[in-house]
Amino acid sequence: MKKTLIIIAAVLGFAVAASAQPKAIGGRLGYGIEASYQHYLGDPNFLEINAGIWGLSDIGFKATGIYNFVFAQPAWSPRGFWSWYAGPGVTFGTTAYNGKFFFGLVGQIGLEYEFWFPLQLSADLRPTFGFCDSEFYKDGISYGFIPTISIRYAF
Repeated sequence: MKKTLIIIAAVLGFAVAASAQPKAIGGRLGYGIEASYQHYLGDPNFLEINAGIWGLSDIGFKATGIYNFVFAQPAWSPRGFWSWYAGPGVTFGTTAYNGKFFFGLVGQIGLEYEFWFPLQLSADLRPTFGFCDSEFYKDGISYGFIPTISIRYAF
């Protein structure tokens, strides 16, 4: 009984701590369209998780997780705030045309602006280096250098 109460208290404590951290949800538009979620893990670094449809001729599904480090928050605007960020992550997915599975490492660098109301806009680059069915995945390198625009609701 005592162990059960301790476990319940720990789970509730972690849930309260997670819900107290700032979050943002929205979408990314670049070489495809993705749903995007950010969860701040410490001031000011954040985890970004994206999933969606990518590609033009060989459409597929991919999911990406990145831990971003915020390097600078310059005071360029009196009402909102800017952030420069970069970080490593992983991606995986599949292509719909030929059903190939891919896995890779990603790096992301971007600039984000959060308005004084709950809205974030960001632009980033995300090169990908990885493998597709035991072959080097060349397409991800060039596609990752397409600028991506994101819009998110911050809560």
